[in-house]
Amino acid sequence: MNKKIPMRQCIGCGEMKGKKEMMRVLKDADGSITLDATGRKNGRGAYLCISAECLKKARKNKGLERSFKMSIPEQVYENLEKEFQERDGS
Repeated sequence: MNKKIPMRQCIGCGEMKGKKEMMRVLKDADGSITLDATGRKNGRGAYLCISAECLKKARKNKGLERSFKMSIPEQVYENLEKEFQERDGS
């Protein structure tokens, strides 16, 4: 019997992908927003494809704002972009 792959929707492009192929953006109890590399931290998670393109889309269409039901400061997007580039190796 094959295991069911948990699917998540990208807040940038809206595509459904396997949870393992995506980056989890996390809002924790104190309201700070970070990338959750392990995917296991406590808090509200939103998922993004591992591409700068999807991060740009999410920024434009306010994907994080919708997911976390709060306004997202510009600084948060800049931090996420930096973290993305470090992961991407670009």
